[in-house]
Amino acid sequence: MNALNLEVLDRDGAILETAEDAGATRADLIKRAGIATVGFTAAGAMFNSLLSPAAAAISTKKSAKNDVKILNYALTLEYLEAEFYKAALATSFIAGANAWLKDFTTTVAKHEADHVKLLKSVLGKAAVKKPSFDFSAALTDEKTFMATAQVLEDTGVAAYAGQGPNISQKAVVVAALGIHSVEARHAAWIRFLNADSPAPGITDSPKREATVLSAVADTGFIQS
Repeated sequence: MNALNLEVLDRDGAILETAEDAGATRADLIKRAGIATVGFTAAGAMFNSLLSPAAAAISTKKSAKNDVKILNYALTLEYLEAEFYKAALATSFIAGANAWLKDFTTTVAKHEADHVKLLKSVLGKAAVKKPSFDFSAALTDEKTFMATAQVLEDTGVAAYAGQGPNISQKAVVVAALGIHSVEARHAAWIRFLNADSPAPGITDSPKREATVLSAVADTGFIQS
């Protein structure tokens, strides 16, 4: 899967064209959303703006350009997860945690960082930039971290499932499904550590882009 790159996906040049169309700076995007200062009264709009023109407003109409939007949507969620676990590894409660939780945090931190690398390699110049995050409210103690991790992993699984039907290119489907299955393993793992059911049902309900963006914005994790 690591062999995937922009040339493989962009045989008709659509991704490069979209990258050129997405040349606005982060400041331009925030200004476009009507947000003068960082704050979360307009968090949903801000989160959409951070995804840039290359990722916002995913369509159900399949196309190579739409695949770029889906991949950048996934990349932003992976940025969030990767930075969350990276920050968790620096906390004293993870340093003093039991071996099971340490193993989970260390392993998943690496997986999420690798997901970011994979998606960026696929997107090339079309990849959105990483936002800045503040996870202080979620990293106060072990219990809060574990509860937040479960919410993030469950949301990630549902987000990938929600976009599967909208992907047009086989190579993108392969990349997305490969990540989705690993995210599902993460979700089951943290659910087990939280003494929750690793597989609460025979199927999982997918979540639409708007639902996921709203949920992430409500966390207050994304700062700019």
